[in-house]
Amino acid sequence: MKRILVVDDDTTLRMALSRYLEKRGYLVQDVDSGIQALALFEQDPPDLVVSDVMMPDMDGFEFCRRLRATRSGQLVPFIFLSSKGEVEDRVQGHSMGADDYLIKPFEPRELLAKIEAQLERSRRIHSEIVRLMQRTEVTAAPGEGPINAHPSPLPLTPAEEKVFWEVIQGYTNRQIGDRLFVSPRTVQTHLSNILSKLQLENRSQLVRFAFERGYKLPVDEPET
Repeated sequence: MKRILVVDDDTTLRMALSRYLEKRGYLVQDVDSGIQALALFEQDPPDLVVSDVMMPDMDGFEFCRRLRATRSGQLVPFIFLSSKGEVEDRVQGHSMGADDYLIKPFEPRELLAKIEAQLERSRRIHSEIVRLMQRTEVTAAPGEGPINAHPSPLPLTPAEEKVFWEVIQGYTNRQIGDRLFVSPRTVQTHLSNILSKLQLENRSQLVRFAFERGYKLPVDEPET
């Protein structure tokens, strides 16, 4: 289940947006300031950030700038929601590192479409990085041969193993459900079992686990 961090000092809008996104299958965390958002991000980075611009103590532009300055915040999709709709404001938002900018008042369906588009873009980037890494031969010192050339069998059921390979490609629960013809809830159950069996806490750790132990996706051979 993809996690979204909503940052807005308007309590009514923040709660309404959280409920809307939760009903559409997302796990939502919400805070009312950029300072709180940075602290929360350091503890557990979300998959996407939706932030207001005009906020006390630290506005959205400064929040985005500081987030992009951190290692874990460089690639996370970031969408601004703002009543500041002038061209200069939108340009400033993008120059700070935002991926998209939506002007208030907005249609929730449009925001949802932007969120899904950014998450899909992030998944494609992630998948391409995976494939590029797997095309590179990782070797130890000369004469020692490849590292993790023969990873151990996964201690998973066949259904869990299918979900394992989908997760490390960056697919959401909904996408995995569509690809495997099961419900997102079933996917989440399998994912929880996988994390428990492998003694991991989240998807990011699962991806790192796969890389470090040599579990590789099939790589398409070039046509001859």
